Amino acid sequence: MSVRILTEADLRGVVDLDLSVIDAIDGGFRALAAGGVVMPPILSMEIAESNGEVDVKAAYVPGVESFAIKVSPGFFDNPKIGLPSTSGLMILFSARTGRVEALLLDNGYLTDVRTAAAGAVAARCLSRSDSHRAAIFGTGLQARMQLRALCLVRPIREAVIWGRDADKAAAAARDMAEALGIEVRAEADAETAVRGADVIVTTTPARAPILMASWLAPGQHVTAMGSDQHTKNELDPACLARADLYVPDRLTQVRSLGELRSAIAAGTVASDADFAELGTVLIGRARGRRDAEAITIADLTGTGVQDTVIATLARERAEAAGVGKGFEN
Repeated sequence: MSVRILTEADLRGVVDLDLSVIDAIDGGFRALAAGGVVMPPILSMEIAESNGEVDVKAAYVPGVESFAIKVSPGFFDNPKIGLPSTSGLMILFSARTGRVEALLLDNGYLTDVRTAAAGAVAARCLSRSDSHRAAIFGTGLQARMQLRALCLVRPIREAVIWGRDADKAAAAARDMAEALGIEVRAEADAETAVRGADVIVTTTPARAPILMASWLAPGQHVTAMGSDQHTKNELDPACLARADLYVPDRLTQVRSLGELRSAIAAGTVASDADFAELGTVLIGRARGRRDAEAITIADLTGTGVQDTVIATLARERAEAAGVGKGFEN
C-alpha cells in the first residue's frame, strides 16, 4: 500500500486560511452535531518543567473515507530559544481497512489553520453580522490568524491587540495592519481594548482571567480559544453568568478543559448545566444569538473532528496537485 508523506512546505502550498477551509470546518461541526461521529476524549499530557503540553486528538466521521490521529505538542518557552511554540503531525488512516494512508508532517501548521477557521465559524454563527471592530487578546501566531479569519467572515474595519508584552503587541499590530489593510493598533490596557469591540477573541495560554465580566457590554461576542488544558483560564468565571448565550464546541471537553471548567470550579455554573454545542446551533437544532443586544460566548477547546476534516482536505488537495512523496509500505 502506498503511503504519502507531506511536509510542512507541501501542506502550506495547498492549504491556506480561506473561506473554503472555514466552510470545511463548519461542516465538521455540523457532522458532530448530526450524530454518528466517533470522537474519543482528548489524551492530554502536561510537561510542567518545560512549560509544555502534548494533546492527542482523533475522530471518525461517517461518510469520510479516512480518519486522522493528531499529536500536537505545545512548548510555550520555545520562542526564547528561537523555536516555534507548536509542532506535531497528523496520521491519516483508511476508515475501511485501518491502513496508514498519509503522514502529514505539518509541524502544527494544519492545527493553526483549523483553529483559526473554527474561530471564524463561531464568529460567523454567533456575532452580529455588522460587527466591524475586533479586540484580540494575544500577540502570537494564533492571535494574528484569528484576526485574519475574522476578517473573512465579518466586515472588520479596525482592531486592537492587547498583550502582556507591549512590544510584541505593537509588532503584531503593525504586521496585521499591513497584511489586512485595516486600522490595527496596540492597546496597553485590557479593559480599554474591550471597550467598543464587537468581537473579542482570546488566544493566550493564561492560567488566570484576563477578560473580566464587568467589562462586557451588550451586543459583544467573545470567542475564547486558549483554555485547552485543565490548568488554563482566560475568562473571569462570571463572564459565563453574564452572557445571554454560552456555546461550547464539545460540552464534555469544556467541562474539564475549557472556560466552563473554571466557571464550575468557581461555583458560577452548576456542574451538570447543559449547553447546546456550536454544531447544534449551526444545524438549527438550538437557538443562536437572540438579538443585537445579546452577549454571546463561544468556548473552543479544539476537536478531533476538525483534525480529520483538515487532514483529509489537505491530502485531497495534495494528491490533486501532485505534491508529496509516496512509498510502498
